[in-house]
Amino acid sequence: MNPQHSELNDLGWSDWFEQRAECGPTDTIARVAAVDRGQLLLVDQAGQFRAKLSGSYLHSHHEPHERPCVGDWVCVEKKSGEDFGIIHSRLERRTLLRRKAPGIDVEYQIIGANLDYALIVQSCHFDFNVKRLERYLVMVMEGGAEPYILLTKTDLVEPATLAAQLAEIRSAGITAPIVALSNVTRDGLDDLKRLLLPGKTYCLVGSSGIGKTTLINQLIGREYLETGAVSATGEGRHTTVRRELIRLDGGALVVDNPGMREFGILDAEAGIEASYSDITELSTRCRFRDCKHTGESDCAVLAALHAGEISQEHLENFRKLREESDFNNMSYAEQRRKDRNFGRYIKSAKKDLKGK
Repeated sequence: MNPQHSELNDLGWSDWFEQRAECGPTDTIARVAAVDRGQLLLVDQAGQFRAKLSGSYLHSHHEPHERPCVGDWVCVEKKSGEDFGIIHSRLERRTLLRRKAPGIDVEYQIIGANLDYALIVQSCHFDFNVKRLERYLVMVMEGGAEPYILLTKTDLVEPATLAAQLAEIRSAGITAPIVALSNVTRDGLDDLKRLLLPGKTYCLVGSSGIGKTTLINQLIGREYLETGAVSATGEGRHTTVRRELIRLDGGALVVDNPGMREFGILDAEAGIEASYSDITELSTRCRFRDCKHTGESDCAVLAALHAGEISQEHLENFRKLREESDFNNMSYAEQRRKDRNFGRYIKSAKKDLKGK
């Protein structure tokens, strides 16, 4: 490993990136800590600084998901003594957490890149929902990160309720590690801290109001998420209105996210197969390779359902997520086709105007 790059290990650098790092002779490598109003907050072994994308990069990368996001590694040119850089390229992503963008447009929205673990946060109180949990797990598995489940606000429910919720998660075939905790009583916080390894990157995802930022505040040991480590921006009291990469005192890196009202599924076939491995395995025994598990003869999935090996709710959620992914994939492909046709039309129109 390049000795200069090894100094980035504390920020999540590894041999995987070293083997793929192709920067210009005058460029250095930095990691994206935040994206804000067209500028990026970067961090390297010397500290943090701001940068913007070069004109050539913007010209050749039109789609939002092609541009650097929080967690990405970039090649940046920054002259000695200056505190602003120009980004020329983005390194290949090892993992990626994305969703369908909210609304009617079928586009990707990138949540974070190069994540080692995704911490899916749900409240034991008002937010607990196994179907929503399965939805998050599908996209985490699709992107390549390792999932953990954090059940917060255990102080607001009875022990029997918590035990029933844990049993419901396991009965749905979910095997990801679970940490139950309370920001009020601090029960479970030590268990979480033991999971946060130095140099590894974690991303917290979940709905609004379930305690993600409060949890990070607990880990940092401050009342508010203020200046310090990777996330220092001088903005005073923290409210989660953007994604930020935060370096904890113990050395772990955490991406804090705004709450999500919806988590749309897009291009997630591999994630669905991994999250529903029981149904995926049963499907290999079905008579028809394209079995939809709705009424076909010799369907191993339906046989398992009738035998009580899987639940009706589990199967229905599998079907729903697969149908949603297929629909959004077709819509996305159609949108790309229209964009290409429109681009060809514009080029043709320009040629016609030049010929007149």
